[in-house]
Amino acid sequence: MPEKQPALAAKALDVLATIPVKGRAPKTGYSRDQFGQAWADVDRNGCDTRNDMLRRDLSDLALKPGTRDCVVLSGILNDPYTATLINFLRGSSTSSAVQIDHVVALSDAWQKGAQQLTEAQRVSFANDPLNLLAVDGPANQQKSDGDAATWLPPNKSYRCDYVARQISVKAGYGLWVTRAEHDAMARVLADCRNTAAPASQASPATPAAGAASHPPRLPPPLPLPLPRQRCTTRTVPPPVPPAPRRCGRPAGLPRKDGRRPRRHRLRIRVLSPRPVPAKT
Repeated sequence: MPEKQPALAAKALDVLATIPVKGRAPKTGYSRDQFGQAWADVDRNGCDTRNDMLRRDLSDLALKPGTRDCVVLSGILNDPYTATLINFLRGSSTSSAVQIDHVVALSDAWQKGAQQLTEAQRVSFANDPLNLLAVDGPANQQKSDGDAATWLPPNKSYRCDYVARQISVKAGYGLWVTRAEHDAMARVLADCRNTAAPASQASPATPAAGAASHPPRLPPPLPLPLPRQRCTTRTVPPPVPPAPRRCGRPAGLPRKDGRRPRRHRLRIRVLSPRPVPAKT
């Protein structure tokens, strides 16, 4: 990490005024190895720096299974240098479409003070998220190791943020700027004087090594609301009093055995008088 940090919300112009202005030192002795292994896992989050930056700067990510959400297979970059959308697809012939740029190039840093940094400081510089951006590959190749005096992003609306980031990095690691570089930065910031110098950033977190990957636990669903009951006024009729009980069984009702009662008919039998025998 940088030894010095710009004050919180410090203006980039004010920070630029604190950076020494010197001539460029010889490039003698420079090699990429002077800044450590390329894209090392310096923060020990289980993922290399390149994939850390791809996950930070790309959207609609597809991650390789079995890599603890580290390796980016595809995504979309809203490129700050060209203001275009770039589809990233991991592959030997396609990955170079999106490259990770050192905002302050390693070679430029070597010629402006990084030779005096310790090995650990140079490794930190090469992997510092503040000094790294996922950008359009061809634009990054065009920039090469140029400073603000020789190259600025084609997207003019990003130049203030780009220069402010370079100023933060150089101030943080105790590097200097050339006179041409200083003047170029001042010209850019003249149109955006309130642009703040950004502070250091942390790499995006990944699951710890060996940690089991589980889907997030969702809270239990809320109970469904009960249906609203409409209150209505009902008129309840008064109870009907029972009929008076009578002894015996009314005529015509079925008997307990289920048969209807027999109807008795009154039969009148007319008897003829018997003849009385005559007396002799």
